[in-house]
Amino acid sequence: MSPVTIETKRPQLAHLSAQLDDLRARGTYFRLRVLDDEQAAVCHYDGREVINLASNNYLGLCNHPKLREAAIAATEKYGVGSGAVRTIAGTMRIHMELEEKIAAFKGVEACVVFQSGFAANAGTVSSILGKEDFILSDELNHASIIDGARLSRAKIKVFRHKDVAHAEELLKEIQNEPGRKLVITDGVFSMDGDIGPVKQLCDLCDKYGAIMMVDDAHASGVLGRNGRGSVDHFGCTQRVDVQVGTLSKAIGALGGYVCGSRDLIDYLYHRARPFLFSTSHPPSVAATCIAAFDLLEREPERIERLWSNTRYFQEQLKTAGFDIGGKTTPASETPITPILIGDGRKTMEFSRALFEQGLMATGIAFPTVPEGKARIRCIMTSEHTRGQIDRALETLTTTAKRMEIL
Repeated sequence: MSPVTIETKRPQLAHLSAQLDDLRARGTYFRLRVLDDEQAAVCHYDGREVINLASNNYLGLCNHPKLREAAIAATEKYGVGSGAVRTIAGTMRIHMELEEKIAAFKGVEACVVFQSGFAANAGTVSSILGKEDFILSDELNHASIIDGARLSRAKIKVFRHKDVAHAEELLKEIQNEPGRKLVITDGVFSMDGDIGPVKQLCDLCDKYGAIMMVDDAHASGVLGRNGRGSVDHFGCTQRVDVQVGTLSKAIGALGGYVCGSRDLIDYLYHRARPFLFSTSHPPSVAATCIAAFDLLEREPERIERLWSNTRYFQEQLKTAGFDIGGKTTPASETPITPILIGDGRKTMEFSRALFEQGLMATGIAFPTVPEGKARIRCIMTSEHTRGQIDRALETLTTTAKRMEIL
Protein backbone atom coordinates (compact mmCIF):
# COMPACT_ATOMS: atom_id res chain seq x y z
CA MET A 1 0.00 0.00 0.00
CA SER A 2 1.40 3.41 -0.95
CA PRO A 3 1.55 6.13 1.75
CA VAL A 4 -1.14 8.79 1.58
CA THR A 5 0.13 12.17 0.38
CA ILE A 6 -1.57 15.22 1.87
CA GLU A 7 -0.84 18.37 -0.11
CA THR A 8 -1.98 21.00 2.37
CA LYS A 9 0.68 21.95 4.92
CA ARG A 10 -0.44 23.26 8.30
CA PRO A 11 1.55 26.25 9.60
CA GLN A 12 1.94 24.81 13.11
CA LEU A 13 4.99 22.78 12.07
CA ALA A 14 6.47 25.23 9.59
CA HIS A 15 9.57 25.60 11.77
CA LEU A 16 10.39 21.93 11.16
CA SER A 17 10.14 22.36 7.41
CA ALA A 18 12.45 25.38 7.65
CA GLN A 19 15.04 23.36 9.57
CA LEU A 20 14.87 20.57 7.00
CA ASP A 21 15.38 23.15 4.26
CA ASP A 22 18.46 24.33 6.13
CA LEU A 23 19.84 20.78 6.21
CA ARG A 24 19.29 20.51 2.46
CA ALA A 25 21.11 23.81 1.93
CA ARG A 26 24.05 22.57 4.02
CA GLY A 27 24.16 19.32 2.09
CA THR A 28 23.67 17.17 5.21
CA TYR A 29 20.06 16.11 4.65
CA PHE A 30 19.76 12.36 4.21
CA ARG A 31 17.13 9.76 3.49
CA LEU A 32 16.99 6.35 5.09
CA ARG A 33 18.63 3.51 3.22
CA VAL A 34 16.35 0.46 3.22
CA LEU A 35 17.80 -3.02 3.74
CA ASP A 36 16.18 -5.61 1.47
CA ASP A 37 17.62 -8.78 2.99
CA GLU A 38 19.87 -9.89 5.87
CA GLN A 39 22.18 -7.61 7.83
CA ALA A 40 25.37 -9.14 6.43
CA ALA A 41 28.85 -8.29 5.17
CA VAL A 42 27.40 -8.14 1.65
CA CYS A 43 23.71 -7.31 1.35
CA HIS A 44 21.21 -5.21 -0.60
CA TYR A 45 20.18 -1.65 0.26
CA ASP A 46 17.69 0.16 -1.95
CA GLY A 47 17.95 -2.72 -4.41
CA ARG A 48 21.74 -2.39 -4.80
CA GLU A 49 24.26 -5.03 -3.74
CA VAL A 50 26.84 -3.42 -1.44
CA ILE A 51 29.72 -4.33 0.82
CA ASN A 52 28.37 -3.27 4.20
CA LEU A 53 30.73 -1.21 6.37
CA ALA A 54 27.97 0.48 8.35
CA SER A 55 26.55 -2.24 10.58
CA ASN A 56 26.99 -2.83 14.33
CA ASN A 57 26.71 -6.57 13.65
CA TYR A 58 30.31 -7.04 14.86
CA LEU A 59 30.23 -10.83 15.15
CA GLY A 60 27.68 -11.73 12.49
CA LEU A 61 25.21 -12.98 15.07
CA CYS A 62 22.20 -11.27 13.45
CA ASN A 63 22.00 -14.22 11.06
CA HIS A 64 23.49 -17.09 13.05
CA PRO A 65 21.55 -20.37 12.64
CA LYS A 66 21.55 -21.02 16.41
CA LEU A 67 19.94 -17.66 17.08
CA ARG A 68 17.34 -18.23 14.36
CA GLU A 69 16.49 -21.63 15.85
CA ALA A 70 16.16 -20.15 19.33
CA ALA A 71 13.85 -17.39 18.11
CA ILE A 72 11.60 -19.81 16.22
CA ALA A 73 11.42 -22.28 19.10
CA ALA A 74 10.53 -19.53 21.59
CA THR A 75 7.85 -18.13 19.29
CA GLU A 76 6.26 -21.56 18.88
CA LYS A 77 6.34 -22.17 22.65
CA TYR A 78 5.49 -18.73 24.06
CA GLY A 79 3.89 -16.74 21.22
CA VAL A 80 5.01 -13.44 19.71
CA GLY A 81 4.59 -11.06 22.65
CA SER A 82 4.61 -10.82 26.42
CA GLY A 83 1.39 -8.81 26.68
CA ALA A 84 2.37 -6.42 29.47
CA VAL A 85 5.09 -4.47 31.24
CA ARG A 86 7.38 -6.47 33.48
CA THR A 87 5.89 -5.24 36.76
CA ILE A 88 2.29 -6.11 35.90
CA ALA A 89 2.06 -9.38 33.99
CA GLY A 90 4.85 -9.29 31.41
CA THR A 91 7.74 -11.00 33.19
CA MET A 92 8.16 -14.39 31.55
CA ARG A 93 10.49 -17.09 32.79
CA ILE A 94 12.66 -16.55 29.70
CA HIS A 95 13.21 -12.89 30.70
CA MET A 96 14.56 -14.01 34.06
CA GLU A 97 16.74 -16.62 32.36
CA LEU A 98 18.25 -13.94 30.15
CA GLU A 99 19.01 -11.66 33.10
CA GLU A 100 20.60 -14.56 34.99
CA LYS A 101 22.65 -15.47 31.90
CA ILE A 102 24.00 -11.92 31.50
CA ALA A 103 24.79 -11.55 35.21
CA ALA A 104 26.76 -14.80 35.20
CA PHE A 105 28.58 -13.78 31.99
CA LYS A 106 29.54 -10.41 33.48
CA GLY A 107 30.47 -11.84 36.88
CA VAL A 108 28.05 -9.69 38.89
CA GLU A 109 25.16 -10.32 41.27
CA ALA A 110 22.27 -9.30 39.06
CA CYS A 111 21.06 -7.79 35.79
CA VAL A 112 17.97 -6.04 34.44
CA VAL A 113 17.10 -5.97 30.74
CA PHE A 114 15.66 -2.83 29.12
CA GLN A 115 14.01 -2.38 25.73
CA SER A 116 17.08 -0.59 24.32
CA GLY A 117 20.54 0.54 25.30
CA PHE A 118 19.28 4.12 25.18
CA ALA A 119 16.53 3.25 27.67
CA ALA A 120 19.03 1.45 29.91
CA ASN A 121 21.31 4.49 30.14
CA ALA A 122 18.64 7.16 30.38
CA GLY A 123 16.46 5.16 32.75
CA THR A 124 19.27 4.27 35.11
CA VAL A 125 20.94 7.67 35.43
CA SER A 126 17.63 9.46 35.85
CA SER A 127 16.39 7.07 38.55
CA ILE A 128 19.40 6.61 40.84
CA LEU A 129 20.19 10.33 41.23
CA GLY A 130 18.26 13.46 42.15
CA LYS A 131 18.59 17.23 42.02
CA GLU A 132 20.91 17.34 45.05
CA ASP A 133 23.46 15.05 43.36
CA PHE A 134 26.31 15.55 40.86
CA ILE A 135 27.17 13.84 37.58
CA LEU A 136 30.65 13.99 36.05
CA SER A 137 30.42 13.00 32.40
CA ASP A 138 32.98 12.71 29.59
CA GLU A 139 32.28 15.35 26.93
CA LEU A 140 31.96 12.68 24.23
CA ASN A 141 29.62 10.35 26.11
CA HIS A 142 26.65 8.90 24.26
CA ALA A 143 23.45 10.94 23.87
CA SER A 144 21.53 8.51 26.08
CA ILE A 145 23.86 9.32 28.98
CA ILE A 146 23.41 13.04 28.37
CA ASP A 147 19.62 12.72 28.29
CA GLY A 148 19.58 10.56 31.42
CA ALA A 149 21.70 13.14 33.24
CA ARG A 150 19.30 15.91 32.26
CA LEU A 151 16.27 13.89 33.34
CA SER A 152 17.81 13.21 36.75
CA ARG A 153 17.92 16.98 37.47
CA ALA A 154 21.34 16.41 39.03
CA LYS A 155 24.06 19.03 38.63
CA ILE A 156 26.13 18.12 35.58
CA LYS A 157 29.89 18.61 35.30
CA VAL A 158 31.53 17.76 31.97
CA PHE A 159 35.20 16.79 31.87
CA ARG A 160 37.40 16.98 28.79
CA HIS A 161 37.49 13.80 26.75
CA LYS A 162 39.38 11.06 28.63
CA ASP A 163 41.06 13.75 30.75
CA VAL A 164 41.28 12.04 34.13
CA ALA A 165 43.14 14.98 35.69
CA HIS A 166 40.28 17.30 34.70
CA ALA A 167 37.77 14.83 36.16
CA GLU A 168 39.69 14.91 39.43
CA GLU A 169 39.71 18.71 39.44
CA LEU A 170 35.93 18.68 39.19
CA LEU A 171 35.61 16.05 41.92
CA LYS A 172 37.80 18.14 44.22
CA GLU A 173 35.58 21.16 43.62
CA ILE A 174 32.47 19.33 44.77
CA GLN A 175 33.83 16.80 47.26
CA ASN A 176 32.47 18.73 50.24
CA GLU A 177 29.12 19.48 48.60
CA PRO A 178 26.14 17.48 49.82
CA GLY A 179 24.82 14.84 47.45
CA ARG A 180 26.14 11.79 45.67
CA LYS A 181 28.75 11.98 42.92
CA LEU A 182 28.51 9.77 39.82
CA VAL A 183 31.29 9.46 37.24
CA ILE A 184 30.23 8.14 33.81
CA THR A 185 32.24 7.12 30.76
CA ASP A 186 31.68 5.14 27.61
CA GLY A 187 33.79 1.98 27.49
CA VAL A 188 34.25 2.54 23.75
CA PHE A 189 33.27 5.89 22.22
CA SER A 190 30.87 5.33 19.37
CA MET A 191 32.09 7.95 16.87
CA ASP A 192 35.89 7.76 17.26
CA GLY A 193 36.33 4.17 18.42
CA ASP A 194 38.72 4.97 21.27
CA ILE A 195 38.60 3.19 24.63
CA GLY A 196 37.60 5.02 27.83
CA PRO A 197 40.04 5.30 30.77
CA VAL A 198 37.99 2.94 32.91
CA LYS A 199 40.70 1.90 35.37
CA GLN A 200 41.91 5.45 36.06
CA LEU A 201 38.36 6.67 36.62
CA CYS A 202 37.76 3.74 38.99
CA ASP A 203 40.79 4.93 40.94
CA LEU A 204 39.22 8.39 41.20
CA CYS A 205 35.90 6.99 42.33
CA ASP A 206 37.60 4.93 45.03
CA LYS A 207 39.55 7.99 46.17
CA TYR A 208 36.55 10.33 46.34
CA GLY A 209 33.78 7.87 47.19
CA ALA A 210 31.97 8.40 43.89
CA ILE A 211 29.70 5.97 42.05
CA MET A 212 31.36 4.52 38.93
CA MET A 213 29.29 3.85 35.79
CA VAL A 214 30.40 2.54 32.38
CA ASP A 215 28.38 2.30 29.17
CA ASP A 216 29.86 -0.73 27.43
CA ALA A 217 27.58 -0.81 24.39
CA HIS A 218 30.37 -0.86 21.78
CA ALA A 219 32.74 -2.86 24.00
CA SER A 220 30.35 -5.77 24.59
CA GLY A 221 31.36 -8.66 22.36
CA VAL A 222 34.50 -6.78 21.33
CA LEU A 223 36.76 -6.23 24.37
CA GLY A 224 37.50 -8.40 27.40
CA ARG A 225 37.44 -12.16 27.84
CA ASN A 226 35.02 -13.63 25.28
CA GLY A 227 33.64 -10.13 24.74
CA ARG A 228 32.82 -9.28 28.35
CA GLY A 229 33.56 -5.63 27.67
CA SER A 230 35.90 -2.83 28.72
CA VAL A 231 35.22 -3.34 32.43
CA ASP A 232 36.55 -6.88 32.17
CA HIS A 233 39.31 -5.72 29.80
CA PHE A 234 40.68 -3.50 32.57
CA GLY A 235 39.99 -6.00 35.37
CA CYS A 236 37.54 -3.65 37.07
CA THR A 237 34.42 -5.80 37.41
CA GLN A 238 34.23 -5.40 41.18
CA ARG A 239 35.00 -1.66 41.03
CA VAL A 240 32.32 -0.51 38.58
CA ASP A 241 29.00 0.02 40.33
CA VAL A 242 26.84 0.28 37.21
CA GLN A 243 27.60 -1.56 33.96
CA VAL A 244 25.40 -0.81 30.97
CA GLY A 245 25.44 -2.96 27.84
CA THR A 246 23.47 -3.55 24.69
CA LEU A 247 21.86 -6.53 23.05
CA SER A 248 21.53 -4.65 19.75
CA LYS A 249 25.11 -4.68 18.44
CA ALA A 250 27.50 -7.61 18.85
CA ILE A 251 24.75 -9.70 20.47
CA GLY A 252 22.79 -9.34 17.24
CA ALA A 253 19.26 -8.71 18.51
CA LEU A 254 17.60 -5.89 20.44
CA GLY A 255 17.69 -4.33 23.90
CA GLY A 256 19.94 -3.04 26.63
CA TYR A 257 20.84 -4.13 30.12
CA VAL A 258 22.28 -2.92 33.42
CA CYS A 259 24.50 -5.09 35.61
CA GLY A 260 25.50 -4.56 39.22
CA SER A 261 24.54 -5.40 42.77
CA ARG A 262 21.27 -7.09 43.66
CA ASP A 263 20.11 -3.93 45.39
CA LEU A 264 20.83 -1.80 42.32
CA ILE A 265 18.79 -4.10 40.09
CA ASP A 266 15.90 -4.39 42.56
CA TYR A 267 15.84 -0.60 42.83
CA LEU A 268 15.70 -0.26 39.03
CA TYR A 269 12.83 -2.76 38.98
CA HIS A 270 10.96 -0.32 41.22
CA ARG A 271 12.03 3.07 39.89
CA ALA A 272 13.46 3.00 36.34
CA ARG A 273 10.70 4.54 34.23
CA PRO A 274 11.54 2.87 30.88
CA PHE A 275 11.37 -0.50 32.68
CA LEU A 276 8.13 0.37 34.47
CA PHE A 277 6.29 1.78 31.47
CA SER A 278 7.40 -0.32 28.47
CA THR A 279 6.15 -3.74 27.43
CA SER A 280 8.78 -6.41 27.90
CA HIS A 281 10.71 -8.09 25.08
CA PRO A 282 9.04 -10.64 22.85
CA PRO A 283 10.12 -14.11 24.01
CA SER A 284 11.84 -14.70 20.65
CA VAL A 285 14.21 -11.80 21.35
CA ALA A 286 15.05 -13.03 24.86
CA ALA A 287 15.74 -16.54 23.53
CA THR A 288 17.92 -15.13 20.76
CA CYS A 289 20.03 -13.20 23.26
CA ILE A 290 20.50 -16.23 25.50
CA ALA A 291 21.76 -18.18 22.48
CA ALA A 292 24.12 -15.31 21.61
CA PHE A 293 25.80 -15.34 25.03
CA ASP A 294 26.25 -19.10 24.71
CA LEU A 295 28.02 -18.49 21.38
CA LEU A 296 30.34 -15.87 22.89
CA GLU A 297 31.53 -18.53 25.32
CA ARG A 298 31.87 -21.27 22.68
CA GLU A 299 33.19 -19.39 19.64
CA PRO A 300 35.94 -16.94 20.69
CA GLU A 301 37.38 -17.24 17.18
CA ARG A 302 34.68 -14.80 16.01
CA ILE A 303 36.25 -12.07 18.13
CA GLU A 304 39.71 -13.05 16.90
CA ARG A 305 38.54 -12.68 13.28
CA LEU A 306 36.99 -9.32 14.10
CA TRP A 307 40.28 -7.98 15.41
CA SER A 308 42.33 -9.48 12.58
CA ASN A 309 40.06 -7.81 10.03
CA THR A 310 40.15 -4.54 11.95
CA ARG A 311 43.94 -4.38 12.10
CA TYR A 312 44.27 -5.11 8.38
CA PHE A 313 41.58 -2.60 7.35
CA GLN A 314 43.01 0.22 9.47
CA GLU A 315 46.61 -0.41 8.38
CA GLN A 316 45.59 -0.28 4.72
CA LEU A 317 43.59 2.92 5.20
CA LYS A 318 46.58 4.61 6.83
CA THR A 319 48.86 3.45 4.02
CA ALA A 320 46.45 4.91 1.47
CA GLY A 321 46.66 8.28 3.23
CA PHE A 322 43.25 8.46 4.93
CA ASP A 323 42.91 10.29 8.25
CA ILE A 324 41.37 7.70 10.59
CA GLY A 325 41.90 9.68 13.77
CA GLY A 326 44.81 10.52 16.02
CA LYS A 327 45.38 14.03 14.64
CA THR A 328 42.48 16.38 15.42
CA THR A 329 40.35 13.56 16.84
CA PRO A 330 41.11 10.58 19.08
CA ALA A 331 42.75 7.58 17.43
CA SER A 332 40.52 4.55 17.00
CA GLU A 333 41.43 1.54 19.14
CA THR A 334 38.54 -0.71 18.10
CA PRO A 335 36.64 -1.86 14.98
CA ILE A 336 34.92 1.54 14.81
CA THR A 337 36.98 3.27 12.12
CA PRO A 338 36.22 6.90 11.24
CA ILE A 339 37.52 8.33 7.97
CA LEU A 340 37.77 12.05 8.71
CA ILE A 341 36.65 14.37 5.92
CA GLY A 342 35.80 17.52 7.90
CA ASP A 343 33.22 19.28 5.73
CA GLY A 344 29.68 17.96 6.18
CA ARG A 345 28.55 18.46 2.58
CA LYS A 346 31.67 16.81 1.16
CA THR A 347 31.26 13.90 3.57
CA MET A 348 27.68 13.19 2.55
CA GLU A 349 28.60 13.48 -1.13
CA PHE A 350 31.44 11.00 -0.57
CA SER A 351 29.08 8.58 1.17
CA ARG A 352 26.58 8.75 -1.71
CA ALA A 353 29.35 8.26 -4.27
CA LEU A 354 30.62 5.20 -2.41
CA PHE A 355 27.11 3.75 -2.38
CA GLU A 356 26.86 4.18 -6.15
CA GLN A 357 30.08 2.15 -6.40
CA GLY A 358 28.71 -0.67 -4.23
CA LEU A 359 29.94 0.33 -0.77
CA MET A 360 27.64 1.09 2.18
CA ALA A 361 29.65 3.53 4.34
CA THR A 362 27.54 6.09 6.17
CA GLY A 363 28.40 9.78 6.44
CA ILE A 364 28.14 11.34 9.90
CA ALA A 365 27.93 15.12 10.24
CA PHE A 366 26.84 17.81 12.71
CA PRO A 367 25.08 17.60 15.17
CA THR A 368 26.05 13.94 15.69
CA VAL A 369 29.70 15.04 15.59
CA PRO A 370 31.13 18.56 15.98
CA GLU A 371 31.20 21.00 13.07
CA GLY A 372 34.32 20.47 10.97
CA LYS A 373 34.72 16.84 12.07
CA ALA A 374 32.34 15.06 9.73
CA ARG A 375 33.41 11.57 8.82
CA ILE A 376 32.60 8.31 7.11
CA ARG A 377 32.10 5.89 9.99
CA CYS A 378 33.13 2.36 9.11
CA ILE A 379 32.75 -0.71 11.28
CA MET A 380 34.57 -3.93 10.53
CA THR A 381 32.99 -7.30 11.39
CA SER A 382 34.19 -10.85 11.85
CA GLU A 383 32.28 -11.89 8.74
CA HIS A 384 34.05 -9.72 6.16
CA THR A 385 36.38 -11.75 3.95
CA ARG A 386 39.79 -10.44 2.94
CA GLY A 387 38.53 -10.14 -0.63
CA GLN A 388 35.57 -8.02 0.45
CA ILE A 389 37.83 -5.80 2.55
CA ASP A 390 40.22 -5.33 -0.37
CA ARG A 391 37.36 -4.39 -2.71
CA ALA A 392 36.08 -1.91 -0.12
CA LEU A 393 39.54 -0.38 0.22
CA GLU A 394 39.87 -0.05 -3.54
CA THR A 395 36.46 1.65 -3.77
CA LEU A 396 37.30 4.03 -0.93
CA THR A 397 40.65 4.96 -2.46
CA THR A 398 39.57 5.41 -6.09
CA THR A 399 36.46 7.38 -5.13
CA ALA A 400 38.42 9.58 -2.71
CA LYS A 401 41.00 10.38 -5.37
CA ARG A 402 38.32 11.15 -7.95
CA MET A 403 36.67 13.55 -5.49
CA GLU A 404 40.05 15.04 -4.47
CA ILE A 405 39.67 13.86 -0.89
CA LEU A 406 42.99 12.05 -1.16
